[in-house]
Amino acid sequence: MSLLSLRDVHFAFPGWPATVTGANLEVQEGAIHCLVGRSGCGKTTLLKLAAGLLQPGRGEVVFRSRAKERGLPDIGFVFQSPNLLEWQRVIDNVLLPVTLHRRPTAEEAQRAEQLLAQLGLADHARKYPRQLSGGQQSRVALARALILQPSLLLLDEPFAALDAITREELQRDLLQMARQRGTTVLFVTHDIAEAVFLADRVDVVEDGRIAQEIAIDLPDRHAGLRYRPDFAQLAARVRAALHLEAAAA
Repeated sequence: MSLLSLRDVHFAFPGWPATVTGANLEVQEGAIHCLVGRSGCGKTTLLKLAAGLLQPGRGEVVFRSRAKERGLPDIGFVFQSPNLLEWQRVIDNVLLPVTLHRRPTAEEAQRAEQLLAQLGLADHARKYPRQLSGGQQSRVALARALILQPSLLLLDEPFAALDAITREELQRDLLQMARQRGTTVLFVTHDIAEAVFLADRVDVVEDGRIAQEIAIDLPDRHAGLRYRPDFAQLAARVRAALHLEAAAA
């Protein structure tokens, strides 16, 4: 069953050529989809259309069988930068989506503590963002996006600026939490290995549309998976879909 559908979606910023041109995408409930493609191909615009942050000029975005409305709840968004409030403690940053509307309940405060504990930040809840590493700040941003227990989590290259070891740790954290909670994920990345490791399906974006979808049929995801021949073969398929070999030649 599709949780999110993009149906012949078109979008253009005023005065500019179209960024998204007839995009079609079906994201099944509980699945993880990764969008990959060259810079400027429309990945982030597709993500913002899925979130309702932008409205299509043509076509429709359907969430839970109804047209996507601006501000519709049940969706979490993690941006490229953690965007934490420096004057707020970690726990308060996690609870921000709640406090924007009302005072958090004791249950919500407990959920925030549990999220931080699951992400290895139990001892940092009363610290401020400036006291955390980049990877820890990204974990706080992930906890903040999950505090309202969204059905759909959208992520825009949230690990791109981190070192390789931290990035792999966060990929495992994301996978574990999404599987535990049954959260559907749409994740934008430039990193082919990251996409193959995370995704059930990799969607290759080209000229503002989904040019190809590649099913990723791999066993339980673990660190050693990256060195298996079947992982390398799938990464090669994604590279070929992106025409990287032709560009190198």
